[in-house]
Amino acid sequence: MTGYYIIIGLFMLISWFVSNQLQSKFRHYSKVHLANGMSGREIAERMLSDNGITDVKVISTPGQLTDHYNPADKTVNLSEVVYHERNAAAAAVAAHECGHAVQHAVGYSMLQLRSKMVPMVNIASRLNQWILMLGLVVMISSKNATLLWIGIFLFAVTTAFAFITLPVEYDASNRALAWLKGRNMLLPNEYDGAKDSLKWAARTYLVAAIGSLAQLLYFVMMAMGGRRD
Repeated sequence: MTGYYIIIGLFMLISWFVSNQLQSKFRHYSKVHLANGMSGREIAERMLSDNGITDVKVISTPGQLTDHYNPADKTVNLSEVVYHERNAAAAAVAAHECGHAVQHAVGYSMLQLRSKMVPMVNIASRLNQWILMLGLVVMISSKNATLLWIGIFLFAVTTAFAFITLPVEYDASNRALAWLKGRNMLLPNEYDGAKDSLKWAARTYLVAAIGSLAQLLYFVMMAMGGRRD
């Protein structure tokens, strides 16, 4: 299992670096106040209106980095800081979450696929760790890898979900930036800050997906007998 822990450690380090950069960027661009004086809530409501979306509410949710779009009740949930503040970082996050609402409204295929996978992913994520661990024990003791392959299948479901999430997140950011620029919502320096913020946010999803794939390939190698520590 030494190789597995090396993989985990490497991607934890990369994830920490990207997360740290993201937080640093958001702190920096939170100081870039918008010339138009609009709050995150106002940005979100304006973007929804400009896209002809009238059945989605913009609400405040407690915590930090809790921003999300809920397709079940059609709400754009903005963290308290994003909801109230009037800076480039808040504008970026608010517009990004509205990008998901636009995806939902136009029937963006990758968002629909991601939503359909959620129930299966919830089950797989709860079970795969225990089945993988037990499968490794069984394989080492009896050379039977059947249980391990079941765990690998469950892990593959979560990995696939991570990769399907990538185009959903990148597309939402692209929609947000296109709207912010097309409607002249931000000054050039404000727009550059919003773009940089979303770029680093997207990288957190990319690192998570690649890390998941690396772990999946390691378990496949173990099951095939190609890697034993």
